[in-house]
Amino acid sequence: MDPLSSLLEPGAFVRHPGQPDWGLGQVQSNIGGKVTVNFEHAGKRVIDISHVSLEPVYDLD
Repeated sequence: MDPLSSLLEPGAFVRHPGQPDWGLGQVQSNIGGKVTVNFEHAGKRVIDISHVSLEPVYDLD
């Protein structure tokens, strides 16, 4: 499993590297490597982090 998966807890902000047009996303849940994220421009998506490495966003400025 992705070593960053422990950082992907509810409330964390992320971006999808393959879908930059989705905008900023906020993690809703992380269960068994399936992360539900609510993206600004794409709505709620379930991401399998064994296939996609979501990029954590620490600075929202």
